[in-house]
Parts: sequence; structure tokens; C-alpha cells
Amino acid sequence: MGEIVLVRHGQANSDAQDEASYDRLSDLGRQQAAWLGGWFEAQGERFDSVLAGSLVRHRQTAAAMGRAEAATDPRLNEMDYFNLGRALEEANGVPMPGPDEFAAHVPQVMEAWHRAEIQGDESFAAFEARVTGVLAEATQPGRRVLCVTSGGVIGMMIRHLLGLDPTRLAHVLLPILNTSIHRILVTPHGPILAGYNAVPHLDTADRAHARTHY
Repeated sequence: MGEIVLVRHGQANSDAQDEASYDRLSDLGRQQAAWLGGWFEAQGERFDSVLAGSLVRHRQTAAAMGRAEAATDPRLNEMDYFNLGRALEEANGVPMPGPDEFAAHVPQVMEAWHRAEIQGDESFAAFEARVTGVLAEATQPGRRVLCVTSGGVIGMMIRHLLGLDPTRLAHVLLPILNTSIHRILVTPHGPILAGYNAVPHLDTADRAHARTHY
């Protein structure tokens, strides 16, 4: 059997108000990625191929993990949540959330986006199509593929595997930690979710401060 291992990028610029400003790792984000790379090495994890999105935070995470050779695949890039949030505000009067308000905001964005009431840079259907496309190509019996990506891409893959509606997709997205590991097992009957949101490289007490969501 094969395996697809999905890794969310390290902590980015969480004070940003737009995608361009957000798209770089913080010092902690680089450290999280370095710890993860060390953990993979210590476990003897080997991969037949390594992919990363083309965003700066994806490339920086891969490099800090010791995976600078990762092939670039823009299909692993995140949705533009900033534009989606602004579109929701314009369409329905829902303001952009503060740090403690995303739990209520993300389901509203996913539902409105899915209904095509808002779009941002791409439609929900287009985002889903590109994400499931890279998932289909990575699903190869007997091969292990590492993908460095973002929480929205991971959530969309899980939606596809488990048949989640947009609200439950949002509920899957919200807890995803920076540099978390998610595993998809490639079986003779197709891919199945085998692991979600693991951070074994951050499990010691002295790294509790590094378990971040944004």
C-alpha cells in the first residue's frame, strides 16, 4: 500500500490583513518546520516524491524541514481567505473576524462560497477540482508522497474522502495546527484517511508554546 502525508506550513505572519503580507513564516514557523524535519529523519520516514505549493510559506516550510528539493505544485496552494472574507462582508454584511471569532466565521464563508454567493479568486468548485486532482495523482499504490501545503487544501482532501458538507469542512479546518501531519493510506480499494492533525514533534512540554493554529 502507498501513503500520502500532508503537512501544513509553519506559523506565518498572523498579524497580516492580506494574503501577500501573510505569506511568510515567522521565526517560530521556521522552528516548527525544522523540528518536524528532524522528527521525520529520526523516525526514518522516506518518501518517493515530495511536493509543495508555490506560496512562500510552503517553500520556506519545505526548506526548513530539509526538503528544499520539493517539486512545486500550485494546486497545493491555499484558498484566498482574505478575499473570501471581504466578499462575504460585501454580500451579506458579515464583518471580517477577530482572532477569537473564526469559529463562527469560517462555516459562513464555506457555505456562501459553496452556494456560489461569493467567489474570491476562484470558485469553490474550481478549488475543489484542483485539490482533488493532485490527490488523485498522488494516490499511487506502493509509493509514499509528502505534500507541504495549507489547511484549506488538507480540509478539502478530507471533505472528498469523507463526504463532508461545507459546514463540517469548516469544522475540520479550524483545529488544524501549524506543521501538523495528516495521513492518507492508499489501499487497493482507494484512499482512506488514516491520521489527522498530529504534531509528535511538538508533544514535549518544552514545545507546548509552539502548538499554534495561526
